[in-house]
Amino acid sequence: MTNLTTNLAVVGGGVIGLSAAWRAAAKSHQVTLYDPEPVRGGASWLAGGMLAPITEAWPGEEDVLRLGEESLERWPGFARDLAQEGVDPGLAGHGTLVVAFDSADAGHLDILAGYLHSIGRAAERLTGREAKRLEPGVGSVRSGLHVPGDLAVDNRKLLNALYAACQKHNVRFIRERVEELPDAEAVVLAAGAWTGRLHPRLADAVRPLKGEILRLRPRRGCLPPPSHTVRAVVEGRPIYLVPRGDQELVLGATQYEAGFDQAVTARGVRELIEGAERVFPAITEYELVETAAGLRAGSRDALPYLGALDGSVFAATGHHRNGLLMAPVTADAVVAWLEGEKPPEGTEAASPARLHQEEHV
Repeated sequence: MTNLTTNLAVVGGGVIGLSAAWRAAAKSHQVTLYDPEPVRGGASWLAGGMLAPITEAWPGEEDVLRLGEESLERWPGFARDLAQEGVDPGLAGHGTLVVAFDSADAGHLDILAGYLHSIGRAAERLTGREAKRLEPGVGSVRSGLHVPGDLAVDNRKLLNALYAACQKHNVRFIRERVEELPDAEAVVLAAGAWTGRLHPRLADAVRPLKGEILRLRPRRGCLPPPSHTVRAVVEGRPIYLVPRGDQELVLGATQYEAGFDQAVTARGVRELIEGAERVFPAITEYELVETAAGLRAGSRDALPYLGALDGSVFAATGHHRNGLLMAPVTADAVVAWLEGEKPPEGTEAASPARLHQEEHV
Protein backbone atom coordinates (compact mmCIF):
# COMPACT_ATOMS: atom_id res chain seq x y z
CA MET A 1 0.00 0.00 0.00
CA THR A 2 1.01 3.66 -0.26
CA ASN A 3 0.91 6.44 2.29
CA LEU A 4 -2.00 8.11 0.48
CA THR A 5 -5.44 8.19 2.05
CA THR A 6 -6.98 4.73 1.76
CA ASN A 7 -10.61 3.68 1.67
CA LEU A 8 -10.46 0.97 4.35
CA ALA A 9 -13.13 -1.56 5.28
CA VAL A 10 -12.79 -3.22 8.70
CA VAL A 11 -14.92 -6.31 9.29
CA GLY A 12 -15.50 -6.80 13.00
CA GLY A 13 -16.40 -4.44 15.83
CA GLY A 14 -14.61 -6.03 18.77
CA VAL A 15 -11.42 -4.74 20.34
CA ILE A 16 -9.25 -5.60 17.32
CA GLY A 17 -11.56 -4.09 14.71
CA LEU A 18 -12.30 -0.96 16.74
CA SER A 19 -8.61 -0.41 17.56
CA ALA A 20 -7.59 -0.79 13.92
CA ALA A 21 -10.40 1.49 12.75
CA TRP A 22 -9.52 4.19 15.29
CA ARG A 23 -5.78 4.19 14.57
CA ALA A 24 -6.34 4.19 10.80
CA ALA A 25 -8.97 6.94 10.92
CA ALA A 26 -6.70 9.03 13.18
CA LYS A 27 -4.14 8.84 10.33
CA SER A 28 -6.77 10.33 7.99
CA HIS A 29 -7.76 7.10 6.23
CA GLN A 30 -11.44 6.79 5.33
CA VAL A 31 -12.73 3.88 7.42
CA THR A 32 -15.97 1.91 7.31
CA LEU A 33 -16.54 -0.72 9.99
CA TYR A 34 -18.97 -3.60 9.45
CA ASP A 35 -20.54 -5.37 12.43
CA PRO A 36 -24.18 -6.09 13.32
CA GLU A 37 -23.49 -5.24 16.98
CA PRO A 38 -20.20 -3.42 17.48
CA VAL A 39 -18.76 -3.12 20.99
CA ARG A 40 -21.18 -5.51 22.74
CA GLY A 41 -21.64 -8.32 20.26
CA GLY A 42 -18.44 -10.34 20.55
CA ALA A 43 -15.95 -11.94 22.90
CA SER A 44 -14.25 -8.63 23.76
CA TRP A 45 -17.28 -7.50 25.79
CA LEU A 46 -16.95 -10.64 27.94
CA ALA A 47 -13.17 -10.66 28.39
CA GLY A 48 -11.39 -10.70 31.73
CA GLY A 49 -9.15 -7.80 30.76
CA MET A 50 -5.79 -9.36 31.66
CA LEU A 51 -2.78 -7.97 29.81
CA ALA A 52 -0.43 -10.70 30.94
CA PRO A 53 2.01 -12.10 28.36
CA ILE A 54 4.40 -13.25 31.09
CA THR A 55 1.94 -15.41 33.02
CA GLU A 56 0.52 -16.71 29.72
CA ALA A 57 4.01 -17.72 28.60
CA TRP A 58 4.93 -21.37 28.08
CA PRO A 59 7.92 -23.20 26.59
CA GLY A 60 7.59 -23.54 22.83
CA GLU A 61 5.43 -20.42 22.44
CA GLU A 62 8.24 -17.88 22.26
CA ASP A 63 6.72 -16.09 19.26
CA VAL A 64 3.48 -15.56 21.20
CA LEU A 65 5.41 -14.16 24.17
CA ARG A 66 7.46 -11.85 21.94
CA LEU A 67 4.38 -10.44 20.24
CA GLY A 68 2.53 -10.10 23.55
CA GLU A 69 5.40 -8.22 25.16
CA GLU A 70 5.72 -5.94 22.15
CA SER A 71 2.06 -5.05 22.54
CA LEU A 72 2.28 -4.68 26.32
CA GLU A 73 4.99 -2.05 25.85
CA ARG A 74 2.59 -0.14 23.61
CA TRP A 75 -0.31 -0.30 26.06
CA PRO A 76 0.46 2.76 28.25
CA GLY A 77 0.74 5.01 25.17
CA PHE A 78 -2.32 3.39 23.60
CA ALA A 79 -4.36 4.02 26.77
CA ARG A 80 -3.05 7.56 27.10
CA ASP A 81 -3.94 8.41 23.50
CA LEU A 82 -7.39 6.92 23.98
CA ALA A 83 -7.98 8.92 27.16
CA GLN A 84 -6.99 12.09 25.29
CA GLU A 85 -9.72 11.28 22.77
CA GLY A 86 -12.22 11.68 25.60
CA VAL A 87 -12.78 8.37 27.47
CA ASP A 88 -10.36 6.70 29.93
CA PRO A 89 -10.12 2.95 29.18
CA GLY A 90 -9.32 1.99 32.79
CA LEU A 91 -5.77 0.65 32.54
CA ALA A 92 -4.48 -0.76 35.84
CA GLY A 93 -1.00 -1.92 36.86
CA HIS A 94 -1.72 -4.17 39.82
CA GLY A 95 0.29 -7.19 38.60
CA THR A 96 -0.56 -10.89 38.81
CA LEU A 97 -0.31 -13.46 41.58
CA VAL A 98 -0.26 -17.09 40.41
CA VAL A 99 -0.90 -19.63 43.17
CA ALA A 100 -0.46 -23.40 43.49
CA PHE A 101 -2.49 -25.66 45.79
CA ASP A 102 -0.98 -29.14 45.52
CA SER A 103 2.15 -30.83 44.24
CA ALA A 104 0.85 -31.01 40.66
CA ASP A 105 -0.01 -27.29 40.68
CA ALA A 106 3.36 -26.49 42.23
CA GLY A 107 5.09 -28.51 39.52
CA HIS A 108 3.25 -26.50 36.86
CA LEU A 109 4.35 -23.30 38.59
CA ASP A 110 7.95 -24.54 38.82
CA ILE A 111 8.02 -25.09 35.06
CA LEU A 112 6.64 -21.61 34.41
CA ALA A 113 8.97 -19.96 36.90
CA GLY A 114 12.00 -21.81 35.52
CA TYR A 115 11.09 -20.89 31.97
CA LEU A 116 10.58 -17.20 32.82
CA HIS A 117 13.88 -17.13 34.70
CA SER A 118 15.69 -18.76 31.75
CA ILE A 119 14.53 -16.05 29.38
CA GLY A 120 15.18 -13.21 31.81
CA ARG A 121 11.61 -12.21 32.66
CA ALA A 122 10.71 -10.67 36.02
CA ALA A 123 8.81 -13.09 38.25
CA GLU A 124 9.26 -13.64 42.00
CA ARG A 125 8.79 -17.09 43.57
CA LEU A 126 6.81 -16.99 46.81
CA THR A 127 6.18 -19.46 49.61
CA GLY A 128 2.56 -20.11 50.54
CA ARG A 129 2.93 -17.76 53.52
CA GLU A 130 4.41 -15.01 51.33
CA ALA A 131 1.56 -15.40 48.82
CA LYS A 132 -0.97 -15.05 51.65
CA ARG A 133 0.83 -11.96 52.89
CA LEU A 134 0.63 -10.39 49.42
CA GLU A 135 -3.04 -11.33 48.98
CA PRO A 136 -4.62 -12.23 52.35
CA GLY A 137 -7.90 -13.45 50.89
CA VAL A 138 -6.46 -16.37 48.94
CA GLY A 139 -7.03 -19.92 50.17
CA SER A 140 -4.50 -22.31 51.65
CA VAL A 141 -1.77 -22.32 49.00
CA ARG A 142 1.46 -24.24 48.64
CA SER A 143 3.42 -21.62 46.70
CA GLY A 144 3.03 -18.61 44.46
CA LEU A 145 4.56 -16.56 41.68
CA HIS A 146 4.31 -12.75 41.63
CA VAL A 147 4.55 -11.04 38.22
CA PRO A 148 4.55 -7.29 38.91
CA GLY A 149 4.74 -6.19 35.27
CA ASP A 150 1.37 -7.55 34.20
CA LEU A 151 -1.37 -5.01 33.50
CA ALA A 152 -5.14 -5.21 33.29
CA VAL A 153 -7.80 -3.11 31.59
CA ASP A 154 -11.53 -2.69 32.09
CA ASN A 155 -12.63 -4.27 28.83
CA ARG A 156 -16.01 -2.53 28.72
CA LYS A 157 -14.60 0.91 29.40
CA LEU A 158 -12.02 0.16 26.72
CA LEU A 159 -14.58 -0.82 24.10
CA ASN A 160 -16.75 2.21 24.83
CA ALA A 161 -13.66 4.44 24.63
CA LEU A 162 -12.67 2.94 21.28
CA TYR A 163 -16.18 3.39 19.90
CA ALA A 164 -16.22 7.04 20.99
CA ALA A 165 -12.78 7.61 19.44
CA CYS A 166 -13.91 6.02 16.17
CA GLN A 167 -16.93 8.30 16.05
CA LYS A 168 -14.72 11.32 16.76
CA HIS A 169 -12.62 10.42 13.72
CA ASN A 170 -15.64 9.85 11.47
CA VAL A 171 -15.51 6.07 11.19
CA ARG A 172 -18.65 4.99 9.38
CA PHE A 173 -20.50 2.09 11.05
CA ILE A 174 -22.58 -0.33 8.97
CA ARG A 175 -24.49 -2.61 11.34
CA GLU A 176 -24.70 -5.66 9.12
CA ARG A 177 -23.12 -9.10 9.12
CA VAL A 178 -20.75 -9.37 6.17
CA GLU A 179 -21.20 -12.43 3.96
CA GLU A 180 -18.63 -11.45 1.33
CA LEU A 181 -15.69 -9.06 1.20
CA PRO A 182 -16.69 -5.36 1.10
CA ASP A 183 -15.74 -3.26 -1.90
CA ALA A 184 -12.82 -1.13 -0.67
CA GLU A 185 -9.20 -0.34 -1.50
CA ALA A 186 -8.13 -2.34 1.57
CA VAL A 187 -10.00 -4.78 3.80
CA VAL A 188 -9.07 -5.91 7.31
CA LEU A 189 -10.75 -9.11 8.52
CA ALA A 190 -11.12 -8.84 12.30
CA ALA A 191 -14.36 -10.72 12.95
CA GLY A 192 -12.92 -13.00 15.62
CA ALA A 193 -14.26 -16.55 15.60
CA TRP A 194 -16.38 -15.78 12.53
CA THR A 195 -13.42 -14.67 10.39
CA GLY A 196 -12.92 -18.16 8.97
CA ARG A 197 -16.17 -17.76 7.07
CA LEU A 198 -14.89 -14.71 5.20
CA HIS A 199 -11.84 -16.01 3.38
CA PRO A 200 -10.95 -19.48 2.08
CA ARG A 201 -7.40 -19.37 3.49
CA LEU A 202 -8.83 -18.93 6.99
CA ALA A 203 -11.65 -21.44 6.68
CA ASP A 204 -9.83 -24.22 8.54
CA ALA A 205 -7.36 -21.99 10.36
CA VAL A 206 -9.67 -20.05 12.71
CA ARG A 207 -12.02 -21.87 15.05
CA PRO A 208 -14.34 -20.81 17.91
CA LEU A 209 -13.28 -21.64 21.47
CA LYS A 210 -16.10 -21.26 23.95
CA GLY A 211 -15.46 -19.64 27.31
CA GLU A 212 -17.85 -18.88 30.14
CA ILE A 213 -17.27 -15.93 32.43
CA LEU A 214 -18.95 -14.63 35.58
CA ARG A 215 -19.12 -11.22 37.20
CA LEU A 216 -19.58 -10.92 40.94
CA ARG A 217 -19.78 -8.18 43.54
CA PRO A 218 -19.11 -8.33 47.31
CA ARG A 219 -22.12 -7.93 49.57
CA ARG A 220 -22.01 -6.04 52.83
CA GLY A 221 -19.65 -7.72 55.30
CA CYS A 222 -17.71 -9.62 52.60
CA LEU A 223 -14.00 -9.37 52.04
CA PRO A 224 -13.27 -6.97 49.20
CA PRO A 225 -11.97 -8.39 45.89
CA PRO A 226 -8.24 -9.13 45.71
CA SER A 227 -5.98 -6.23 44.83
CA HIS A 228 -4.06 -8.27 42.21
CA THR A 229 -5.21 -10.45 39.37
CA VAL A 230 -5.11 -13.93 40.90
CA ARG A 231 -4.57 -17.00 38.72
CA ALA A 232 -4.40 -20.70 39.45
CA VAL A 233 -4.85 -24.11 37.92
CA VAL A 234 -7.42 -26.07 39.94
CA GLU A 235 -7.66 -29.78 39.12
CA GLY A 236 -6.22 -29.09 35.69
CA ARG A 237 -8.56 -26.17 34.94
CA PRO A 238 -7.26 -22.59 34.74
CA ILE A 239 -9.02 -20.01 36.93
CA TYR A 240 -8.51 -16.27 37.03
CA LEU A 241 -10.00 -13.51 39.17
CA VAL A 242 -9.60 -9.96 37.88
CA PRO A 243 -10.59 -7.04 40.16
CA ARG A 244 -12.35 -4.01 38.76
CA GLY A 245 -12.17 -0.49 40.15
CA ASP A 246 -15.91 -0.49 40.95
CA GLN A 247 -15.57 -3.43 43.40
CA GLU A 248 -16.63 -5.90 40.74
CA LEU A 249 -14.75 -9.17 40.28
CA VAL A 250 -14.49 -10.96 36.94
CA LEU A 251 -14.15 -14.74 37.15
CA GLY A 252 -13.13 -16.95 34.23
CA ALA A 253 -12.65 -18.94 32.24
CA THR A 254 -13.77 -22.26 30.96
CA GLN A 255 -12.51 -23.13 27.49
CA TYR A 256 -13.63 -25.90 25.20
CA GLU A 257 -14.63 -26.77 21.67
CA ALA A 258 -18.38 -26.26 21.19
CA GLY A 259 -18.72 -24.75 17.73
CA PHE A 260 -20.66 -21.50 17.76
CA ASP A 261 -22.76 -22.42 20.81
CA GLN A 262 -22.90 -19.46 23.22
CA ALA A 263 -25.25 -20.88 25.86
CA VAL A 264 -24.09 -20.65 29.49
CA THR A 265 -24.08 -24.15 30.98
CA ALA A 266 -24.71 -25.13 34.59
CA ARG A 267 -21.56 -27.25 34.50
CA GLY A 268 -19.46 -24.30 33.39
CA VAL A 269 -20.80 -22.03 36.14
CA ARG A 270 -20.33 -24.77 38.76
CA GLU A 271 -16.72 -25.43 37.69
CA LEU A 272 -15.86 -21.75 37.82
CA ILE A 273 -17.36 -21.17 41.25
CA GLU A 274 -15.90 -24.37 42.74
CA GLY A 275 -12.48 -23.46 41.38
CA ALA A 276 -12.76 -19.86 42.55
CA GLU A 277 -13.72 -20.99 46.06
CA ARG A 278 -10.37 -22.77 46.32
CA VAL A 279 -8.56 -19.66 45.12
CA PHE A 280 -10.54 -17.03 47.04
CA PRO A 281 -12.95 -18.62 49.56
CA ALA A 282 -14.89 -15.41 50.31
CA ILE A 283 -16.30 -15.45 46.78
CA THR A 284 -19.08 -17.86 47.80
CA GLU A 285 -20.79 -15.00 49.65
CA TYR A 286 -20.55 -12.60 46.72
CA GLU A 287 -23.54 -11.58 44.64
CA LEU A 288 -23.52 -13.20 41.19
CA VAL A 289 -24.46 -10.35 38.86
CA GLU A 290 -23.76 -11.74 35.38
CA THR A 291 -23.16 -15.02 33.58
CA ALA A 292 -22.16 -15.10 29.93
CA ALA A 293 -20.35 -17.14 27.30
CA GLY A 294 -18.23 -15.89 24.42
CA LEU A 295 -16.29 -17.31 21.52
CA ARG A 296 -12.57 -16.68 21.30
CA ALA A 297 -10.91 -16.97 17.91
CA GLY A 298 -8.44 -19.83 18.10
CA SER A 299 -5.60 -20.37 15.63
CA ARG A 300 -3.62 -23.51 14.88
CA ASP A 301 -0.58 -22.54 16.92
CA ALA A 302 -1.68 -19.90 19.51
CA LEU A 303 -0.31 -17.08 17.31
CA PRO A 304 -2.80 -14.75 15.62
CA TYR A 305 -2.89 -14.26 11.86
CA LEU A 306 -1.59 -10.78 11.05
CA GLY A 307 -0.86 -9.73 7.49
CA ALA A 308 -1.82 -9.98 3.84
CA LEU A 309 -4.00 -12.85 2.64
CA ASP A 310 -4.08 -11.73 -0.97
CA GLY A 311 -3.78 -8.35 -2.62
CA SER A 312 -5.08 -5.74 -0.21
CA VAL A 313 -7.05 -8.11 2.04
CA PHE A 314 -5.44 -8.46 5.47
CA ALA A 315 -6.06 -10.81 8.39
CA ALA A 316 -6.18 -9.54 11.97
CA THR A 317 -7.67 -12.51 13.77
CA GLY A 318 -6.95 -15.70 15.73
CA HIS A 319 -5.81 -13.89 18.88
CA HIS A 320 -7.13 -16.63 21.17
CA ARG A 321 -6.97 -15.34 24.80
CA ASN A 322 -4.87 -12.34 23.81
CA GLY A 323 -7.22 -10.06 21.87
CA LEU A 324 -7.15 -7.23 24.42
CA LEU A 325 -3.43 -7.64 25.04
CA MET A 326 -2.52 -7.56 21.35
CA ALA A 327 -4.91 -4.81 20.26
CA PRO A 328 -2.26 -2.02 20.22
CA VAL A 329 0.32 -3.96 18.21
CA THR A 330 -2.34 -5.23 15.80
CA ALA A 331 -3.75 -1.74 15.21
CA ASP A 332 -0.25 -0.37 14.62
CA ALA A 333 0.40 -3.20 12.16
CA VAL A 334 -2.75 -2.27 10.22
CA VAL A 335 -1.59 1.33 9.89
CA ALA A 336 1.86 0.13 8.77
CA TRP A 337 0.27 -2.09 6.08
CA LEU A 338 -1.78 0.84 4.80
CA GLU A 339 1.14 3.23 4.70
CA GLY A 340 3.77 0.89 3.30
CA GLU A 341 5.86 0.95 6.46
CA LYS A 342 7.60 -1.80 8.41
CA PRO A 343 5.11 -3.42 10.81
CA PRO A 344 5.94 -3.80 14.52
CA GLU A 345 8.48 -6.30 15.82
CA GLY A 346 7.01 -9.74 16.37
CA THR A 347 4.32 -9.51 13.71
CA GLU A 348 6.36 -11.27 11.03
CA ALA A 349 6.05 -14.62 12.83
CA ALA A 350 2.26 -14.15 12.84
CA SER A 351 1.99 -13.79 9.06
CA PRO A 352 -0.75 -15.86 7.38
CA ALA A 353 1.98 -16.99 4.97
CA ARG A 354 2.71 -19.78 7.46
CA LEU A 355 -0.61 -21.38 6.50
CA HIS A 356 0.74 -21.96 2.99
CA GLN A 357 3.93 -23.41 4.45
CA GLU A 358 1.96 -25.83 6.66
CA GLU A 359 0.00 -27.08 3.65
CA HIS A 360 3.24 -28.03 1.88
CA VAL A 361 4.96 -29.77 4.81
